[in-house]
Amino acid sequence: MSRQQQSPRRATAAELSRWRIAVVVAYGASGLAFSSWVSRLPAIRDGLHLTPGTVGLLLMCMTVASFLSVSASGVIVIRLGSRLTTRIGGAMVGFGLAVAGLGTSVLANPVVVAAGLMVIGLGTASWNTASNVEGASLERALERHIMPRLHGSFSLGTVAGAGLGAWAAAAALPVFWHLAAAGLVVAVSVVTAAAWFRADSTPVARAKAFKPEKPDTFEDPSTGPLPIIQPGQQKPGEPLDSKRMVARAWRERRTLLLGVLVLGLALAEGAAGDWVALALTDGHGQSDAAGAVGYGIFVTFMTVGRFAGTVVLDRFGRVPVMHWCSATAVIGLGLFVFAPVPWLAFVALAIWGLGASLGFPVGMSAAADDPAHAAARVSVVSTIGYGAFLCGPPLLGLLAEHFGILHSLLAVLVLLVASFFLAPVSRKRSPEPAHS
Repeated sequence: MSRQQQSPRRATAAELSRWRIAVVVAYGASGLAFSSWVSRLPAIRDGLHLTPGTVGLLLMCMTVASFLSVSASGVIVIRLGSRLTTRIGGAMVGFGLAVAGLGTSVLANPVVVAAGLMVIGLGTASWNTASNVEGASLERALERHIMPRLHGSFSLGTVAGAGLGAWAAAAALPVFWHLAAAGLVVAVSVVTAAAWFRADSTPVARAKAFKPEKPDTFEDPSTGPLPIIQPGQQKPGEPLDSKRMVARAWRERRTLLLGVLVLGLALAEGAAGDWVALALTDGHGQSDAAGAVGYGIFVTFMTVGRFAGTVVLDRFGRVPVMHWCSATAVIGLGLFVFAPVPWLAFVALAIWGLGASLGFPVGMSAAADDPAHAAARVSVVSTIGYGAFLCGPPLLGLLAEHFGILHSLLAVLVLLVASFFLAPVSRKRSPEPAHS
């Protein structure tokens, strides 16, 4: 086979533009879906007459489904490709939102709500892994840090969802109509946008290992996406076997440490998403609408941090930025818990949001440094990170039964300290040389 045949065709400017728009839409829709139901959590709790502990158990239903999905996401994305995985996940999330709304407003049945959340969890986890793989491929094609801005698009979606949620709560709009409309928008936009994804259509460049002049800058010329492994295409023992790739990734020290790094910052983000609205209403004596506004403040400043993150990462590199994020998240979270007056709690949410903004996108980008192993490594880091993002908040609900919602959030600080000390593992690495 000639060298020309082995080289991937680079995307044209128009294709890159459409590709970028499509990935932005996928991330934004994910944020809209998440904040739509999170912003109505106080209404779901009141409609079903739940305690903090039972809210935690309800969230655990979604957590279990999400964890199962994200654990298998590496194999799913390698087998199906990121385009099809995203489309299936988006459709499932849209349906799950409608079911959760039906269980709250129409049937007043927590079992139906739990079923809807489980469908959301199954769809979201693999969808998000596929989006991160697609985003990492786009990042390599553009040859600059854009993952923070893609996750910033997720945050923009959460800002929009939180704003609509605050309006819906203030207007006493039934949860069903709110979540059904959000689910329709999510499903249609994701299925449509995924048609422009390119990570499945171009082979990975198998050039010699590239060593950048600076450790954290984006100078890697390798572009293109992950190979899709079709059943029967690989020989026994071939290194591109999907299950072998994922199993190998679980034994890699750097990949596991990246997961722990992401774990603390993901938990800081997930705890805010699930508990800020309730913490403001129950802990700081605010209204349901004010709780939704508080969550909106958190995601707004997270969005600011993510869109600023591209410039900051290009200038300072991953390691200093991860140190800064971890420390800032600790300050913001501690201030929120111990704020003596409500207005200071809202200020703390802004600081907390800035600190939690870049942990997940930087972790995904670092896991995908080598495009040939990106899907497997992203799935491992995603599994650990989403494990904290998804499992942590329900466990915080159980702690809240004994210590109160506000003080239960202090458990997050321990993992944030671990993230601070693990920041060096995010340093950019060159791809591994191809094996003959």
